[in-house]
Amino acid sequence: MKGIILAGGSGTRLAPLTLPTSKQLLPVYDKPMIYYPLSTLMLAGIREVLVITTPHEQEQFKRLLSDGSQWGISISYAIQEKPEGLAQALLIGESFIGTDSVALILGDNIFYGIGMGTALKSMSGREGATVFAYEVTNPQEYGVIEFDTAGKAISIEEKPKSPRSNFVIPGLYFYDNQAVELAKSLTPSARGELEITDLHNLYLSNSQLNVEVLDSTKTWLDTGTIDSLHLAAEGVRKIEKEIGRKINVPEEVSWRLGLISNDQLLQEADKYGKSGYGDYLRALIS
Repeated sequence: MKGIILAGGSGTRLAPLTLPTSKQLLPVYDKPMIYYPLSTLMLAGIREVLVITTPHEQEQFKRLLSDGSQWGISISYAIQEKPEGLAQALLIGESFIGTDSVALILGDNIFYGIGMGTALKSMSGREGATVFAYEVTNPQEYGVIEFDTAGKAISIEEKPKSPRSNFVIPGLYFYDNQAVELAKSLTPSARGELEITDLHNLYLSNSQLNVEVLDSTKTWLDTGTIDSLHLAAEGVRKIEKEIGRKINVPEEVSWRLGLISNDQLLQEADKYGKSGYGDYLRALIS
């Protein structure tokens, strides 16, 4: 399975913070936002990642992430000329995906929880599409998923005025290889976008949509607005203080997965000088 991080978009909801830089490069507590989705893909066992950016911000991402070899993975880049829907990422990444399955994660979504790595790895090799369901208090702002009395998904609706449930689909999706062809069949919505909900409804109509409910041991944080960005930073700070270590650190993830050695981890730590981030990486060895 390959992975795509969609880090394009205009970022207008976070303006003026996004005038000089990409939303996905903004800090969420102690690290750049894109570190979180990247770490999630790595925990899922993905070693080849495509980062989709705007034309004018790609060099900033390259300066931060490079080619991924420092973490034992491969990172390549593609451009989204205009933000024309989440499903557009599959079309942009068609040649990257090739004949493989693919995980698509939004660059402003954060996932954390006990056993998350194991749960993510189980998504690989499944037929059809697999999405998560997460209970929120403001479902009208997301794609809402409805279940029948047996707990089976029966409908998905994008930002409904009258939600049929409080369960929404976070921005992490796992697809088999037919996702690209299905995305090509989509018609732009009234707002001129290829809606990811329309893609999921195609899988649903073919009885090929798997839905995994994230339980109370898992946390999903969205950072699409100023308030949610602030809450996410506070959430990460709280989690890290409670467990006594950092979360979603690419260097640590790659080291724990055996992708880099102790010496390589220390080399990465040295890049950060005497910062707390560098000290944290050094302390992992001991």
